[in-house]
Amino acid sequence: MLRGPTWVRLLPDVYVHRDAHRADDPRMWCDAAALRLPPGAAVAGRSAAWLFGVDLLTRGDPVTVLLPTTARLRAHPRLSIVRSPVSERDRTRFAGLPVTTALRTAFDLGRHGPRAEALVAVDALLRRRMVELTALRAYAAERPGWPGSSLLREVLTLAEPASESPMETRLRLLLLDAGLGPLTAQHEVRHGGRFVARVDLAWPALRIAVEYDGDHHRERTQFRRDVARLNALRSAGWVVLRFTADDVLRRPEATVALVHQALAERRATTRPH
Repeated sequence: MLRGPTWVRLLPDVYVHRDAHRADDPRMWCDAAALRLPPGAAVAGRSAAWLFGVDLLTRGDPVTVLLPTTARLRAHPRLSIVRSPVSERDRTRFAGLPVTTALRTAFDLGRHGPRAEALVAVDALLRRRMVELTALRAYAAERPGWPGSSLLREVLTLAEPASESPMETRLRLLLLDAGLGPLTAQHEVRHGGRFVARVDLAWPALRIAVEYDGDHHRERTQFRRDVARLNALRSAGWVVLRFTADDVLRRPEATVALVHQALAERRATTRPH
């Protein structure tokens, strides 16, 4: 029966009915991986984050599994096997599967580069309130010699629980790396005692805001809201710069230059004479 067309082999000794097979379904692959895990192992890393509701995966990513150093598991292209000490308190069950706790997941993701992706992962888990920044700092401080600890320490100095999207985190990191900080995330703008808007990134004293515009801003209803919101911010005396993914990922120098120019111009006009 298993050799026939009705069943699809996922992993050694793990099959799924063809009607339930979805080649790019992370949940299906996490379920399959969990069936192969030895005692003490757990789904981990970006796969665990996905189960927690934080999607950091790209299409075709293997399932990350964390194995105790003495455990064995046959290598497979759909599995990314990480060997590391893993205590009982680092493991839990979530969505019916053995996974690393949110705290251990954040710890692992924050100490593996690239640097921007490590910060994106930590910000995302903080934003979902799966873990608290103080708890993560304390957990990391107890494990100073682990691989990637220096990267994690830097990530924890940059982490921002208020950051609302991965691209917002990348834009903030771009500006900080360019020396344009400090800046405030998710700043509430008020004018005459009235709430005007909440902006992604801001220099409140200079009344300059930087916003990341995702694809949803192209929808007609959202576009109309954005126009009204932008007019309200301008009426309140704010300069608003809006950037897309292309600006952040493909034109970072031009993006930094525009923000630097706006800051310089506003500082020049607000200097005491």
